[in-house]
Amino acid sequence: MINVTDKAREEIVTLLTKEGKSLENNIRVSVKGGGCSGLMYDLSFDPKIHAADEVFEDKGVKILVDKKSLLYLLGTTLDFSDGLNGKGFQFVNPNASRTCGCGESFSV
Repeated sequence: MINVTDKAREEIVTLLTKEGKSLENNIRVSVKGGGCSGLMYDLSFDPKIHAADEVFEDKGVKILVDKKSLLYLLGTTLDFSDGLNGKGFQFVNPNASRTCGCGESFSV
């Protein structure tokens, strides 16, 4: 399961509206190799659900995760911060043993 905070949900709705996309779009979350800690998060809008996707829904947001990425993301919370340390989505991942300062990469 991947959880979405209220703040992240608000920002997702704002971005969908700004980009002229339907509120029915899904959020695709995946993990790719790279970044300063070895693995990076990838977040995008995706209107299509593929057969190999795991689908989660929290607070009305549908989240799509491929099976490989799911191993790294179980129990993760998607949050949004607009504080002094920067603005953007943040992943609170209990599986990560180390994260980089920017919060965009991690290792297990």
